[in-house]
Amino acid sequence: MTTKERYKHIIEWFTKNMPVAKSELHYNNPFELLVAVILSAQCTDKRVNIATPSLFKAFPTPEKMANASPEVVLDYIKSVTYPNSKAKYLVDMAKKLVADFNGVIPADTEQLQQLPGVGRKTANVIASIVFNQPKMAVDTHVFRVSERLGLTTNSKSPLETEKTLVKHIPQELIPKAHHWLILHGRYVCVARKPKCDTCGLSPYCRYFEQTQQEK
Repeated sequence: MTTKERYKHIIEWFTKNMPVAKSELHYNNPFELLVAVILSAQCTDKRVNIATPSLFKAFPTPEKMANASPEVVLDYIKSVTYPNSKAKYLVDMAKKLVADFNGVIPADTEQLQQLPGVGRKTANVIASIVFNQPKMAVDTHVFRVSERLGLTTNSKSPLETEKTLVKHIPQELIPKAHHWLILHGRYVCVARKPKCDTCGLSPYCRYFEQTQQEK
């Protein structure tokens, strides 16, 4: 199977079987999404969603969060991973957002990465979800699933994976494809023991092909 054929079959399968794919983080506006994505680093969406309702109620705007201290914010996010550093990131992010962008989330990924706590992956998530830009955020799920399926080959870094996926996936599908791969990795193509026997992508999957040959 050629790379082009593999992409075609996998995209067709996702389009048919996962027509609606979106973030599992809970949020009501771009600022809340940015906060939630920062908190989700090396943490489950489920745990973030437990912490954010009270956080959002206490700090509903960048201005409110910018005027808080990391110690106060910390009280609301103790249940997430690395709460001390994330509390500082959130306050510093809010301060810069207010000072440099009038409290408005920028659409440009380079500008987004000027905000404390925001790297390339987070910037791509915001650009993709909020502004529907053809940006592919690569987390551990996307990196793993892309390699297993055969969408990438011996990818050395998230950036390399991102460039390969963006090259082969139609632009209009990239925002949705990001969620396809994350959700597939979260629930089917799990890290330790992928559920190949029940996976609809098995006929097009390089990893499945290899495991069958080894039997």
